[in-house]
Amino acid sequence: MTRKTSIGSLLLLGAAAFGAYKYSKMSDQQKKDLLDKGKKLVNDNLGAIKNRFGGQNAPAGSSMGSNI
Repeated sequence: MTRKTSIGSLLLLGAAAFGAYKYSKMSDQQKKDLLDKGKKLVNDNLGAIKNRFGGQNAPAGSSMGSNI
């Protein structure tokens, strides 16, 4: 069986490649600004979900469950 590639998947691939190209050409300050903007967007729009599940991120290296 062969799989037919749709136009939508090709457009998505092209958009991803263009985004990766643009990101590779950004300066370090632009990358930091983009990261801060993304964090703000997530906190503003998904903050209710974050608060519902505890609100705090677990520190690096800690486990979510108990050590049995």
